Amino acid sequence: MTSTPLAFPIATPARRSLLDMDQAALADFLAELGQPSFRARQVWDWIYKRCAGDFETMSNLPKELRAQLAATATVTPLTLVAEVVAHDRDTVKALFQLHDGQTIEAVLMLYDARRTLCISSQAGCAMGCTFCATAQGGLARNLTPGEIVAQVLYFARYLADPALPPDTSAERPTTITNIVLMGMGEPLHNYANVWTALHRLTAPDAFGLGARHITLSTVGLAPMIDRMADEGIQIGLAVSLHAPNDVLRTQLVPINKGYPVDEVLAAVRRYVAKTNRRVTFEYALMAGINDTPELAQEMAGKLQDILCHVNLIPLNPIPDSPFQPTSNEATARFAQILRDAGVATTVRLRRGIEINAGCGQLRRAAIAKTDRG
Repeated sequence: MTSTPLAFPIATPARRSLLDMDQAALADFLAELGQPSFRARQVWDWIYKRCAGDFETMSNLPKELRAQLAATATVTPLTLVAEVVAHDRDTVKALFQLHDGQTIEAVLMLYDARRTLCISSQAGCAMGCTFCATAQGGLARNLTPGEIVAQVLYFARYLADPALPPDTSAERPTTITNIVLMGMGEPLHNYANVWTALHRLTAPDAFGLGARHITLSTVGLAPMIDRMADEGIQIGLAVSLHAPNDVLRTQLVPINKGYPVDEVLAAVRRYVAKTNRRVTFEYALMAGINDTPELAQEMAGKLQDILCHVNLIPLNPIPDSPFQPTSNEATARFAQILRDAGVATTVRLRRGIEINAGCGQLRRAAIAKTDRG
């Protein structure tokens, strides 16, 4: 494992974030600087097509304009404060600081043919899931669309440039192939900003990643699942279930009090009927808590009529937590019960255990170290 120091720089006053501007707003901003309208198209292409990380790179802009932009604006609203690489060099986790001092995480996972990036949608989380490191710190604030997109552009620049550290198993130059919104925060709790970012990431004249290569994970905000079904962009939907009944799920996922299991499943059925897209149910297996054969059978009974598949997740444990990953044997047994009932099931490959790759864990470790001085 390699890493950069867990040290927090002093937050600096925010400059205008060009990533939070649409094309019209960018054109207005450049007009304020006395620039013709075609400059906005040039800057837009540098940001989203060439993933420029600074204004000096934008070689077809006048030198005076580049200096003016550098003094008043930014295309990199994130400051890297820690970066760790797994022993096998196939997982990279980054901790970023925002302009107000808040921190967020993103994780790049390298597979044979895929370069999957897991990004955050909030600084912290308000959902209160008892086994999640992010939830332990509560919600600080929503991320802006630009802060969401910036995580993608940071790793797009890394994958495109073989000279950039850190050293990993990726043969570069290459590109991001998949994005999952499974990092810090509940994406559907920051709905407007997340969907603005998703439009930017999928638009052919912006980042241009195919919508089917993006998956949004929610704890199950039923009204927002209904709203998502009407968006018209074929983003994948994953629902973090973690228990098939209200008694257990409420203990693990407190938002279940507001949106109980049957209500969430009803929203998923409506989503499938409207979009004809298969939904993923995520299920973090925890030893002695939600990994019994009886729960697997109960879950199979509730999912058999839904176009779905189940992704069983060996939990990334938090030190000193009562929630620990289940055994390989219990995982295999749980999966087989679902498959025998006709529910398509996979077991997620564990990545980055030694680098705090679970959501919120690197941020938690960094804060703890800072508090200790």
